[in-house]
Amino acid sequence: MNKQIIKRMVAFVSAAIMTFSVSGCRKSEDKKTEAPSARVTVEGTKFMVNGKELWINGVNTPWQKWNDFGGDMDEQFWDDTFSQLAQDGINCTRIWINCSGENIVRLKTTGGIKEIKAVHWENLDKLFEIAEKHKVYVMATLLSFDHFKGGDNGSGDKWRALISNKETCDEFAEKYVGEFCDRYGDNEYLFSIDLMNEPDWVYENEECGNIPWENLSYFFGKCAAVIHEKCDTLVTVGIGIIKYNSDKYDGNMVSDAYLKELTGSDNAYLDFYSTHYYMWQRQWYGFPFTVTPKEFGLEEAKPCVVGETSNDDAEECGLTLTEKYKSAYENGWNGVMVWMEPQESGEWYCYELTQEATKAMLEFIPDKIYPLENN
Repeated sequence: MNKQIIKRMVAFVSAAIMTFSVSGCRKSEDKKTEAPSARVTVEGTKFMVNGKELWINGVNTPWQKWNDFGGDMDEQFWDDTFSQLAQDGINCTRIWINCSGENIVRLKTTGGIKEIKAVHWENLDKLFEIAEKHKVYVMATLLSFDHFKGGDNGSGDKWRALISNKETCDEFAEKYVGEFCDRYGDNEYLFSIDLMNEPDWVYENEECGNIPWENLSYFFGKCAAVIHEKCDTLVTVGIGIIKYNSDKYDGNMVSDAYLKELTGSDNAYLDFYSTHYYMWQRQWYGFPFTVTPKEFGLEEAKPCVVGETSNDDAEECGLTLTEKYKSAYENGWNGVMVWMEPQESGEWYCYELTQEATKAMLEFIPDKIYPLENN
């Protein structure tokens, strides 16, 4: 065999090897780019992930020390918490990003924004990295009725001023909520933004200002519109009592029609309802866990979760916590999120009860709690 033929053969083999290598690399890269998305979407009355139904096997881990994300975040605590949740089949937790006052968003006496602390974003960067690491979704609660209470520092008056003026509502929606979306809207483990914890008390309680629903609902509509314009993250409001979330009672103060009417924006709507429920409400509003969301008073058009409820009321309600979760699922609810607070021991309140229930649900409907693992 002459040298010319040998050279051609070597060149041919080298080219084939290079083509195979490049093809293999491309296939490897394609596999990476084709990894299924963990983004939660809504189809009718269901939460979906990558074409499969998601059921929220959830909890509240609202804070460690109160206002954790204004420079006081214990990164190890939150990493340990998310690790534990993931071990116990808990796929989503509700966290109060700002609990009260001005330690994160400082306001002028007019209710306008004076400053958003940079360390707030630094803390949240860590929080959402942790959520993504452990693959546990976060419902991020931005405000609470606590902001509107009176206090020695006068911050309650400032928040009341903010919520009572369309211009300052717009400013908060654009400068704070918009920035939140710009920073975290691409994180697929940001399940949803809960605009306020129990605004019912801002309306009902004198200490919170007795702010009319018209003002509160305008604020929710404006914030929801900004979120829908900027990212795909779902939006809700943690209504404290069904009577303000239902035309069966005092009216649905966060209905699509009402939010759009107040703001004039087609993007002013909630993606799902997350009404709270505690046993003191039963004598007036029934018991949600053994009826459908519609029978309880909610619209049929959206997914519905119980966004807060006790984990220790088995004797009072007649169902174990495991039975509450299962009954809610069987009656068409899209999730349950029990309330827990951190104890001095560092444990979450009655966590053993929560753990038992969420593990039972994982065994019961594993494909709906972790749809990505069952592709």
